[in-house]
Amino acid sequence: MVFKWKKPCRLRRHIGGVKSAHNQAFEKFENLKNPQNSIQASLNQQCEQVKSEYEIRLTASLHCLRFLLLQGLAFRGHDECEESSNKGNYLELYIWYADKNDEIGNVVLKNAPKNNKLISPKIQKEIINCCAKETTKAIVEDLGKVIERFLGIVHVADTTSLSLKEAIIALLNEHSLSLSSVRGQGYDGASNMKGEINGLKTLIMNETPSAYYVHCFAHQLQLTLVVVSKKSKDCGWLFDTLGDLLNVVGVSCKRKDMLREKQAETVVKALEDGEIESGKGLNQELGLGRPGDTRWGSHYKLILNVIALYPVIRVVVDSIGNDARSDDDARKADHVSFAIESFNFIFMIHLMKKIFGIVNELNKALQKKDQDIVNAMSLVSLTKERLQDMRENGWESLIETTTLFCDKNGIPIVDMDDVFVPPGRKKRGRLDTTNYHHFRIEVFLGIIDLQLQEINNRFNEVSMELLNCMSSLSPLNNFSSFDKNKVLKLAEFYPNEFSIVELLSLDDQLDNYIADMRRSNGFCGLKDLGELSMKLVETEKHQVYQQVYLLIKLVLILPVATAGVERAFSSMMIVKNRLRNSMGDQLLNDCLVTFIERDVFIQVSDDAIMKRFQGMQNRRGKM
Repeated sequence: MVFKWKKPCRLRRHIGGVKSAHNQAFEKFENLKNPQNSIQASLNQQCEQVKSEYEIRLTASLHCLRFLLLQGLAFRGHDECEESSNKGNYLELYIWYADKNDEIGNVVLKNAPKNNKLISPKIQKEIINCCAKETTKAIVEDLGKVIERFLGIVHVADTTSLSLKEAIIALLNEHSLSLSSVRGQGYDGASNMKGEINGLKTLIMNETPSAYYVHCFAHQLQLTLVVVSKKSKDCGWLFDTLGDLLNVVGVSCKRKDMLREKQAETVVKALEDGEIESGKGLNQELGLGRPGDTRWGSHYKLILNVIALYPVIRVVVDSIGNDARSDDDARKADHVSFAIESFNFIFMIHLMKKIFGIVNELNKALQKKDQDIVNAMSLVSLTKERLQDMRENGWESLIETTTLFCDKNGIPIVDMDDVFVPPGRKKRGRLDTTNYHHFRIEVFLGIIDLQLQEINNRFNEVSMELLNCMSSLSPLNNFSSFDKNKVLKLAEFYPNEFSIVELLSLDDQLDNYIADMRRSNGFCGLKDLGELSMKLVETEKHQVYQQVYLLIKLVLILPVATAGVERAFSSMMIVKNRLRNSMGDQLLNDCLVTFIERDVFIQVSDDAIMKRFQGMQNRRGKM
């Protein structure tokens, strides 16, 4: 259709200027056609901004809580009101974080909606719970390497074996794990744990026969040291003397400061004389910690520090004896001084240093999170061999070390051919025991034999058929200990994994397996089952020898030590401190999981935690 205007000038007048009604209407029409300028677009843009601000606030809260969780610090303050000068670790850190970052500071605290600040105690606990949940999820889903992990703590009304079993089942169910899949148990020697009739290990094995029990190796090793220190009269005298020494030197802060000052003076003098060197990590201050029967390695550490600080200790004890205000303190100091300046003390402390030093290597190895049962058995055997070698060949070197130490510190050296006189006693008539017989036969050989006897008695599990069969899988020395019959016997211990038909198949598979392993250069230098399992996966031979690989996994998951439990107790002392001794069980559990398994928690992404937080319930804010 064609329009012919007779008077087009009127049209131009109608259009008019820039601000005419026609042009304003035309501009509004064009804006209406543009979707970016619509009301819905404006509302959506506003929603996106709200979501962005909400995400910034949630991320800031999470970052502050992450820091406090990793450091094991308290969150709440005694007074968290606006006027308080100390609102607690969490709020103070949050305020500092907002002050240092304008992007965060513009949308948090006073600049945030009053009903959506994300800093309340309830929100804190929910975020912490999400952190713990994601950490345990990562632990459960982390497959491929056998390593001890902390899953959680459970409050129990009593410590009967039945209550403990129910608590364990509840914890496993919470993480979608089944008791029927348990293939190992590890506890200390308490009767409610290892009782043959109604003990926890028996109740679990009644339902899961393949959940074999192993008494914590590290706990057994500590028991051997405790027994030796109490059964041997001479060893008992040494630790009684060390106890008296600690009572004299460490009874007050003033005396501890005296020890610290004398130690510093000795280091300065040694540096001036050129006897020692200075450098990072050198000449650290040492202390005298009291040993405990349940603190692994504490006896050995005390002995090392006493030997290192011996000249300083003598000076401090003499000063205490001379300056004591009471006769009782002076008498105690003189008694300790007389004891530690005897050849008997020097000999005993160097003997126990040597014995405990051998055992301490095993102690540290057993506390590793990825230790396997076969390697642990090998380490126990190595410890016994080293003690036996010391028994046969260590006397001369011990006497030489003791003599040099006595010469250096001005301690009288006894003649080995003279008659032995017990410390603190006078000669009464003629005695038949010479110093050589006492120190060589009664003390040196006697204590080593007692230590060997206790290790053999405490580690009687290593003679069990199950553990003997496990050693046949060891890759050491090009699989020199491989025994096909023992491996087949090992498979019979796990009827749920190996049926009769699968045992027959395993018989044939083992011949191919051992031939392949011994001819492959990549499997020659392996040291333990952990390396073997990873090498099988790396070369994809775990798919070829599936049943052998399953046996190796079963051996690896059998627990060696409960060092993780001891570490959890130590961590609990840090997390549940005086500032938050009334925290609930759930919060304590969440804090412990993230603190103990910090290496896993660090790897958990913020997005995963925030996604779980959003999914817990309907939130005012959206992401």
